[in-house]
Amino acid sequence: MELSIVQVDLQNQQHCAQVVKLLNDYMNDPMGNNRPMPAGLAPQIIFGLKEHSGFLGFFVMADDQFAGLANCNISFSTFQARPLINIHDFIVAPECRNMGAGHFLLRGVINYASQNGYCRVNLEVREDNANAKSLYRKMGFSDCVPRMMFWERKL
Repeated sequence: MELSIVQVDLQNQQHCAQVVKLLNDYMNDPMGNNRPMPAGLAPQIIFGLKEHSGFLGFFVMADDQFAGLANCNISFSTFQARPLINIHDFIVAPECRNMGAGHFLLRGVINYASQNGYCRVNLEVREDNANAKSLYRKMGFSDCVPRMMFWERKL
């Protein structure tokens, strides 16, 4: 099996279908919503991503299979006067887990950021997601110093 990284092209219908498939895998997972994607949400997701100028996405391919997805947003660090990448969704398809696809995908995002002048890669992770936290630690991620918290206000 050969792993490779492919940048998401939202003009490619196969890519759009795979973004939706992998997001549905994530939503179905206990670390997601533990239920399938709501009916009618898929077209809204693709439309929204196409409209979002800061979207950047990557697939990990296992031979010809779409094995995982990193949906990212480009932001800007005023403290470093350089752009940064925030990984918002990080998914490895259930049938592709434990074969190195997550490690390979995360390395691909980090390499892209390094080669393109980004100052860092941020991500968010559920506190109870031990598998993801283990991968992220292996890849050099850790709590911010000083420790930051991810807060939200739902509208």
